[in-house]
Amino acid sequence: MAETRQLTLNQLGIRRKGVVTKVLHGPWYQRLLDMGLVPDTPVEVLLRAPMSGPVAYRVRGFCIALRKSEAAQIVVEEVR
Repeated sequence: MAETRQLTLNQLGIRRKGVVTKVLHGPWYQRLLDMGLVPDTPVEVLLRAPMSGPVAYRVRGFCIALRKSEAAQIVVEEVR
């Protein structure tokens, strides 16, 4: 069985994968849901921009970029 741990999406390392467990209510709540970041959605960290810039994620076959503050609103379960 795979080992899992819960953390926010911005804490997930490069090339790590996780599954969204919930999106916290905040200013970006509806936008994140509209982008497909709903519970039980697999997500993978692709690239981090230099100097604390946005991070690229693979979600539902698409590449999306999120700010650190936006990614902090998404709780994921890391899959190793």
